[in-house]
Amino acid sequence: MILVTGATGILGRVIVLELLKKGKQVRATKRKSSNLKDVLESYRFYTDQPDFYFNQIEWVNVDFEDSESLENVLKDVEEVYHCSAKVSFNPKDEKELYRNNSEVTQKLLFAIDSNQVKKFLFVSSIAVLDGYNEKGEMDENSDFNEKLHHSDYAISKYVSEMEVWRAQYEGLDTVIINPGLIIGSGNWNHSSGKLFKELSNGFTFPGSTAYVDVRDVANVAIELMEKSIFGQRFIVTSENVKYKTISDKVRKVFGKKPVKIIPDSVLDILPVFSTLLGWLIPILKLANKTNVETVKSDSKITNKKIRETLNYEFIPIDESVDFHLKNYAESIQKSN
Repeated sequence: MILVTGATGILGRVIVLELLKKGKQVRATKRKSSNLKDVLESYRFYTDQPDFYFNQIEWVNVDFEDSESLENVLKDVEEVYHCSAKVSFNPKDEKELYRNNSEVTQKLLFAIDSNQVKKFLFVSSIAVLDGYNEKGEMDENSDFNEKLHHSDYAISKYVSEMEVWRAQYEGLDTVIINPGLIIGSGNWNHSSGKLFKELSNGFTFPGSTAYVDVRDVANVAIELMEKSIFGQRFIVTSENVKYKTISDKVRKVFGKKPVKIIPDSVLDILPVFSTLLGWLIPILKLANKTNVETVKSDSKITNKKIRETLNYEFIPIDESVDFHLKNYAESIQKSN
């Protein structure tokens, strides 16, 4: 039995589907409030047999605070894909990020019997990376620098990674993947759908980030587990792309003019307003120095290690955006 946590999320649902395609038995965690209909609908974008695969999933509600609940969900489980996490860069979500990310990871790992669970994959993030190699790129050796200021999300993922390495040291076979910004279909109010909505606005940032298709992340994760590649972490990204490039592609689909870039001069004063008025206007807290520096900078992240380890070719981001944006547009049209 394989356990996938966070199985209703943009990545977890696709990992579940790809495992089912391989004939695996999958137990998938969810919240009581999770929208399973949305998961089924999104499977229509990825397979001609959505109902067939969806009906094979063993869905379970899990309370990570309850040891008995964890014990039940781990019964007969030999492999775990830990995808469950909260993604937010809003300072108001600090406590929730630590509770749902680092604390949940710690509790799950403590509940695992390494004599029963043979393999554990943790989904981290490129947000934990600091420092550059001799080529001026971030790679798997770009270790988190505690002296730098980070978002609460990045810290929660870093602490989670430390818990995974502890479990590895104590005898559990583990592997960590660090995806870039994942583009996928479904879950439109959170992941790519939210991204597409934001990118369709008239302004964007001057920097860039590393994008990756959800299908690539799922396939890489499964292949690493199948080949028993443990005790390492792998950056999982396709390309480093300017925010403007993706924004213009999204806006073109909706018949809008090219996006305008917010000048550095404007971005540079936002942290001042965030500090002075953030207590009064909570949304301004998002404009803190860490977040502003992130959207101003050009991402230089290399996926060389995973490409060479698995001889893997990623879906080009142009192709990925076209595919998922088409699905998003069709979903919007259906709902209207």
